[in-house]
Amino acid sequence: MKYGFVQSQQTDYPVTALCRVMQVSTSAYYAWCGRGGEIIESETWRLCHRMKALFAESRQSLGSRQMMKQLRKEGFQIGRYRVRKLMKQLHLVVRKKKRFVLTTDSGHGLPVAENLLNRDFEPTGKDRVWTTDITYIWTLQGWVYLAVVIDLYSRRVVGWHLDRQMATS
Repeated sequence: MKYGFVQSQQTDYPVTALCRVMQVSTSAYYAWCGRGGEIIESETWRLCHRMKALFAESRQSLGSRQMMKQLRKEGFQIGRYRVRKLMKQLHLVVRKKKRFVLTTDSGHGLPVAENLLNRDFEPTGKDRVWTTDITYIWTLQGWVYLAVVIDLYSRRVVGWHLDRQMATS
């Protein structure tokens, strides 16, 4: 757009003055004249379109360095600072991934139960091997804990309990 304006006004004003006013270098303007303006604009449009797609595919986690590497793999000739500038213009802001929070205390002094199952998850009959699991569920009233007992042979739920606090009882 800037180069098109310089080109339209070059008969009335010097190119150097027009370039200074439009904040572009004269060498960039003459390079644009040699290539043709539509090619640059369509290439930039293709680039921006691809950047938006890559950013969406990465679930808003692709920064300028990784974006540049991916675009170069796809054949675009682009540097990191141009990618950064375009990302800013396109409002592509990276969302930080949440850090994994460890909730299990494995450094306790309590005795560890013996492994009776020994990785044999296919029992020969029902009600011979039961297994259990505890999970946390977020509700509008806060966290609740669900404990479930399952028969490994039939995969049916033998029992379950839902509570606001995790107790050993």
